Amino acid sequence: MKKVSLILLTLFCVPVFWNPVQSQDLQKPPVVGFATPFQLQPGTDTLYVQDYVIDVSTVDRIEAPNVLQASLTEDHRFIIAKGILQQPVADLALWVNGESYHIPLQKSRKKTVTVTFEPQHSYKQVLVKGQMNNWNAASGPMKLENGTWSIDFQLKPGTYEYLFVVDGKEILDPFNDHIVSNGMGGQNSVLTVTGPAESEFPSIQTASYTSSKIKVKADQSTGVLVYWQNKLIDAELGDEWLAITIPEQAKELDRSFLRVWTYNDIGASNDLLIPLEKGRVVHSVDQLNRDDWERTVMYFIMVDRFNNGNPTNDEPVQDPDILPEANYYGGDLAGITQKIKDGYFERLGINALWLSPITQNPKGAYGLFPDPETQFSGYHGYWPISSSEVDYRFGSEESLRELLQTAHANGMNVILDYVANHVHELHPVYQKHPEWANPLYLPDGSMNTGNWDTYRLTTWFDTFMPDLDFSKPVVVETMTDSAVYWLQHYSFDGFRHDATKHVPLPFWRRLTQKLKSDVVIPENDRIYQIGETYGSRALIASYINTGMIDGQFDFNVYDDAVAVFARDDEPMSRLSNSLQASFDYYGYHNLMGYITGNHDRARFISYAGGALSFEEDAKVAGWTRHIGVGDPVGYKKLAMLMAFNMTIPGIPIIYYGDEIGMPGGGDPDNRHMMRFKDLKPRELKMRRTTSHLTELRSNRLSLIYGDFHHLLVTKKQYAYARNYFDEWTIVFFNKSDNEKTITVEMPEGFSVKSLEAQFGSVFQHNGKKIEVTLAPYSFEILTTPKLKSNF
Repeated sequence: MKKVSLILLTLFCVPVFWNPVQSQDLQKPPVVGFATPFQLQPGTDTLYVQDYVIDVSTVDRIEAPNVLQASLTEDHRFIIAKGILQQPVADLALWVNGESYHIPLQKSRKKTVTVTFEPQHSYKQVLVKGQMNNWNAASGPMKLENGTWSIDFQLKPGTYEYLFVVDGKEILDPFNDHIVSNGMGGQNSVLTVTGPAESEFPSIQTASYTSSKIKVKADQSTGVLVYWQNKLIDAELGDEWLAITIPEQAKELDRSFLRVWTYNDIGASNDLLIPLEKGRVVHSVDQLNRDDWERTVMYFIMVDRFNNGNPTNDEPVQDPDILPEANYYGGDLAGITQKIKDGYFERLGINALWLSPITQNPKGAYGLFPDPETQFSGYHGYWPISSSEVDYRFGSEESLRELLQTAHANGMNVILDYVANHVHELHPVYQKHPEWANPLYLPDGSMNTGNWDTYRLTTWFDTFMPDLDFSKPVVVETMTDSAVYWLQHYSFDGFRHDATKHVPLPFWRRLTQKLKSDVVIPENDRIYQIGETYGSRALIASYINTGMIDGQFDFNVYDDAVAVFARDDEPMSRLSNSLQASFDYYGYHNLMGYITGNHDRARFISYAGGALSFEEDAKVAGWTRHIGVGDPVGYKKLAMLMAFNMTIPGIPIIYYGDEIGMPGGGDPDNRHMMRFKDLKPRELKMRRTTSHLTELRSNRLSLIYGDFHHLLVTKKQYAYARNYFDEWTIVFFNKSDNEKTITVEMPEGFSVKSLEAQFGSVFQHNGKKIEVTLAPYSFEILTTPKLKSNF
């Protein structure tokens, strides 16, 4: 055995971890939440101190690996780092009021990749747009040299979808046969950036524990970093095992966490997240509570379209230019409270609700859809004319309080959909201060609407929706104060943030700082913020850290999951590669959102059943014909998507109605009124399957805090396993139209005698090898008995 601290001494000017946990107030440390790893880019990089410490004036000094030239700016707001880490992971210490706290540093895996285009004709301009530049063609002008257009990108290993734009026309790469559907009726070329094989990276998994020690299986590891509550602690690393002693101070906290990484010359391992209660490893889901967001199973409700609990507040807009599908249906807060009280969510296994925006929206008609011609009401809530008033068509302040109190009494969190990016033109902010909005027109005189990528920080969503100018501090302060109001005045547990990528990063830093200082620290609360960003993983990840938001919807995995589960010709490798890419960006224990669908996308089941084609415009289709499920196989495919979301790391989110397989095209055809009665047999079966999956998710620590192991990937089959110490959950998929038998070899550390098939498939195992026979378009989840306490 070797003490890891002795290895780490070479990284620092002086040792900073001999007495790592001496905080005088463990309940209110200066670093709130996990100190998220900082991805250190080559050359010069900047770390925002306020991401980790609210009051930067309390920071005394820093200590960084001696291979870096790192300095704290005079105002203590930034750390400027120059140089390149010599190993995949390292540590940076912040000394706050004489005590050290620690931030993991990770060496960037980006490398220079050249994209080329050799034209057969002469062009004036060639651009590239794709996931490597967030689909912003303006940032991708290519240079012509010796008859070849080229451009360099700094990219991590993975796959990147893209298109060329030649003299204003989008085309596929004519020299690349790797093409995928874009999910919107078109196709994209795919660039693959290779890296070391996954088998060369180190790996770790939880093995066993006692009341004071934890044993971890560590393969191909030469070094390790272990953190307890943002403190670097000692660990003993052998050739195959890692031993961690739980700090004595952990006994003082109801909940604390250990985080672990190992590394070798190739790269960093997966991460471990081990929850502790009073200094002992959490061994039962009964120990978890509403502050343990990792246990979340969330349900997204579009308030107007869910349940009408109080018909007296019904008030559709009286305008003949609005077709019924674009008007108010009558759903309200009272209707949600009713469904909590009658046990609907409890039976479905839901422990968190996400409510669409409930602030006051206008009474008139706005916008225009050409065929059939219609305007729209603000039934969806995304056109705020107030940032603090509850829309009377959804209820009152009292009905909102009743909803929140009822949810909390039933063990459920509630997050609010908050709109910061824009306001409606009737909002007092714009009425009184039109100069607080970005200009509607660009310098060339064209209208800046719908430029989601090229002008993502200034574009208006429509001509009646002023885009706020967050370069003005007064706008940042006004809108962040508005958000904090909802958590202070009511008892919401966090936010879903609309249009996250269209709001600059300083806004999110300021909001999170206020939430920590005004809500989290005073109330000893753990709130949750999730954002909505369509774009590359690099863009999505840029909003996620200790000082900003906790997670975002992983639309990249969602798009790949939709394609793979709905389309017979898409290989399972597309999904497994996508999931691994997300692990590389967000970690193996993340708070990303994994959705079955949402209000902006056509219903999955209609794609899966063939009622809706990937090659058509889903919004137009929803207006021009009735869209059902199509082939009933769509229910089986939806069940596979549901099973995938419920068994991977992150937070699974069910879009209302997906639990019964509600069909539909694009907005608003994907927003029908929720149905609770007169369900068809297949809808009832889908709901039972969903309930069984959520029960597994909520009652197995291996699905909440477990390690992840890829076991098998073929074109039609996929298998992986999760384990939390000796509790294992093993997941199998067969997207073939034939019965298939899948055989997998289990990882080392798997030595169980008893397994149960949760969905009735025939299987056999001999300790290391498992063989499962799956029906067409089906899945199976094998489980070991629940974890039992070792003490």
